[in-house]
Amino acid sequence: MNEKAPSHPPVVWAIAGTDPSGGAGLPADLKTLHALGCYAAPIVTAVVAQNTRGVRRVRRVSADLVRAQIEALTEDFIPAAVKVGMLGGAPAVRAVADALARLSAPIVCDPVLAASGGAELLDAEGIRTLISRLVPRVTVLTPNIPEAERLTGLRVRGPEDMPHVAERLRGLGAATVVLKGGHLAGPACGDFFTDGERAFWLWSLRRPLSVHGTGCVFASALAAGLARGQRPADAARWAKAYVNQGLRLALVFGGGRPILAQVPPSFDPADEPLRTAVE
Repeated sequence: MNEKAPSHPPVVWAIAGTDPSGGAGLPADLKTLHALGCYAAPIVTAVVAQNTRGVRRVRRVSADLVRAQIEALTEDFIPAAVKVGMLGGAPAVRAVADALARLSAPIVCDPVLAASGGAELLDAEGIRTLISRLVPRVTVLTPNIPEAERLTGLRVRGPEDMPHVAERLRGLGAATVVLKGGHLAGPACGDFFTDGERAFWLWSLRRPLSVHGTGCVFASALAAGLARGQRPADAARWAKAYVNQGLRLALVFGGGRPILAQVPPSFDPADEPLRTAVE
């Protein structure tokens, strides 16, 4: 009797550093992808000693070992999407960029340059290599405002600057950019989406929380959407709703930043972002 092989959820590679507090990096990626119906395959780029208060120490994984992890997965874990987070240095950026060049899966890159508490996680050479080698391969780039400023050399003083900066980021080679506006002041938080043909805002009311891991969770949720067949515009809106749910259900451990709840989606109306056209 021939038995049909069981179907499996879409595989998403998560390439990032660790976080023993579980709120950011690979732990956040794994929990988010699992909650959204994907099978997460983690690739470790750095071992990070941190908690909700901040980063204490970082040990980068060698580029050869990063490359070996990707090659091992390539043999029998072909991804439906890839999420790239913290890379740690130029050698790892080159190794990841070269390996991903052989894949056809969509790539979501959260260009992690510094920790929420300010610790530098990618040096100047790493940033230059990210711009030249990896960004041109990216399907969706998801920087926050400080990251966008460092990647472009432009200032973002308010929402009015975000469309121009997002287009400059697209000029670096990314097919689609979601520029996150959480670092700006105001009662609402707007993220700007552009793929060169469509451009719009995703708005949500700001929650009075400084939360650990929002960028990792957003990028992982967006990658999950792409892996499940969503278009980037729909995946971005879904990912923002998922982050809003995580903020609403945020967990508090220790004495530092709260951690997003990474649970299956059960959105309240307030979790759904408002999409508005560009004026």
